Formats: sequence, C-alpha cells, structure tokens
Amino acid sequence: MKDSIFTKIIRGEIPAYKIYEDDTTIAFLDINPVRYGHTLVVPKRQIDQYIDLPDEEYAALWMTVKKVALRLRAVIGTQRVAVKIIGVDVPHAHVHLIPFNEDDKTFHDETSPRLDSEAFQVLVETLRFP
Repeated sequence: MKDSIFTKIIRGEIPAYKIYEDDTTIAFLDINPVRYGHTLVVPKRQIDQYIDLPDEEYAALWMTVKKVALRLRAVIGTQRVAVKIIGVDVPHAHVHLIPFNEDDKTFHDETSPRLDSEAFQVLVETLRFP
C-alpha cells in the first residue's frame, strides 16, 4: 500500500498541527476543520480500516480518542465532542473529533472556521498536551 498523507505526517515528512502523540497514536488538527478544534486521531501504523487494527492498537486508538476528546471539551468549552469515522478519504484508519454544542444544526456550514497558520498555531499551543 502506498504511504498515506497521515504516514507522511507521522514520519515528519509533512508538517502538522500536532496536539498529542504516544508510541501508538497521534492527534493533530484537521487543516480543513468543520468546527473550531476539529482534530484527527490516527494510529501510527497505516491500516486502511479501523476494524482491521489489531486489538491492542484498536484499544490504544480509542483510549487516545477519549483522552483528546476530554481535552477538546474542556479547552474549547463545548458541550459535546462528536466522533466521526468516514473511512474513504484517506486509506489510513482515523477518527474525527468535532467539538460542538447541542444547538448546532450541522457540522459543516457557514460557521466552519477558516484559520490561518497563526490561528492554527495558537490553537495548537492551547490544546497541546503537557
């Protein structure tokens, strides 16, 4: 399988706005966010579908999803964090975390943020795990 854009990010070949990383997973801001704080959580090993991850990596992915979602909710200050797995845009398992409030009508509308690199950097500094 050809290296995905996420594999290239993990290797450091492509820059990313990383907020969390451990031995098995990485989390970084989506560069085309549908909401402020939209984050991707990715296993470091490139496997196309999340259901094909070995059990230990699957569990590690979901532990990171929970950890990052809790941080997003606390720091961004939304009521909820949506979990979305689409599975067709990049052939590398990944989970979208999208902060939102209960009265938000949709995840992709005119309120989708357009952030420049400075705004992304400020958000990374706010969200990055110590």
